[in-house]
Amino acid sequence: MQMFGGFSMEWNGRKVTAGKAKESQFTYLMQMVLHYRREGVPREEIKAVVFEERDLENANHALRSVIYNARKKLAAAGMPEGSGFIQQRDGRCYWTREIPVVEDAWEMERLAREAEEEEPGRRLSRYLEACHTYTGDFLSAQNSAVWAAQEARRYHGLFCTCVERAAQLLRDAEDYDGLWELGIYAAKTDPLADWETLAMEALVASGRHLEARKFYNNTLEFYLREQGFTPSQKMHDMVHKLSEKMEHSYGVLDEIQRELSQEKELYPGGYLCPYPVFLGIYHMMQRMSERGGQSVYLMLCTVVDSKGNPMGEGAKLEELSVRLGEAIRCAVRRSDVINRYGRGQYLVLLVNTTREDCKVVQRRITQNFTVNRQRISVQFHVSSVERRLGEVLDFSGK
Repeated sequence: MQMFGGFSMEWNGRKVTAGKAKESQFTYLMQMVLHYRREGVPREEIKAVVFEERDLENANHALRSVIYNARKKLAAAGMPEGSGFIQQRDGRCYWTREIPVVEDAWEMERLAREAEEEEPGRRLSRYLEACHTYTGDFLSAQNSAVWAAQEARRYHGLFCTCVERAAQLLRDAEDYDGLWELGIYAAKTDPLADWETLAMEALVASGRHLEARKFYNNTLEFYLREQGFTPSQKMHDMVHKLSEKMEHSYGVLDEIQRELSQEKELYPGGYLCPYPVFLGIYHMMQRMSERGGQSVYLMLCTVVDSKGNPMGEGAKLEELSVRLGEAIRCAVRRSDVINRYGRGQYLVLLVNTTREDCKVVQRRITQNFTVNRQRISVQFHVSSVERRLGEVLDFSGK
């Protein structure tokens, strides 16, 4: 029986399902009875889940009918009928002890428990087995049921504990390939939970600097695309640590300059870069402006609805974000710097420009972004980089 990442039952290699008309009732009943097969489930709790909020005249009779149909279905799947399958006593429902059950959730608990009791040399393998048994949230499609949501939180916590303990054992053994694999699996299984830091840590510790930079940029884009925010401070700290560790072999100036000049993506318009690069350029521009030689402005561009409010999450916002990025890139100069800060938001560094030029750029972006008579627009906020607390100018973009 699979409970992680979805629900399925198999008997002798064949899936066990109910007819479409009664599929949910059969499924909910089997989920509870099989998962709590040892201690049993109170009939009242089963009725609350199986019948949800429906007002039945005789819920007890309805539940007896559901259990009767479930027994028929299980017998049709080839299970031995003599066991009775679902047994009732003292107001609780139990699964028969005559038919053993293999459940991924129980297997994970068993492996985690054994890991704590094992000798140090064999502890790691048990923790890793437990981690790989977890393939997603417990009954992810059933999170509206209180019991399933509680178990989902409990198993997720157990997964996090197993990952963290396995990671520490891998660090102690300096097994960075294993740490990389664990981080990638955890990030895939439990997305947007910052497990990418384990993979990043493995790359930095093993000296795979170029891979680490590429992995960070990909992770940054993923977090911005899916959630509209950047990875954790821990990931940023690793990027700084990586920068300190990167060293090159002895070279001469013309070779170094040739390498630096090889920009991989040559395209017209502004320079689109990840946030850490943008941050470094911003700090450099700030220093240059202190000497009075540069006039630099920071512009924040945000997609807003017809009422001037930031757009809500969804596929539409992602589409608009891409369109806004293209509108900005085509509206600014190659010397200007662009960063996708979040969903529906971009930062732009306008170098050697004036406030009036900022308004010109604003009009260009709006013109490039607007399609037909759409009511969605771009809101602009502009601040001088010359001062840390520069005057903020608000443009409606309408």
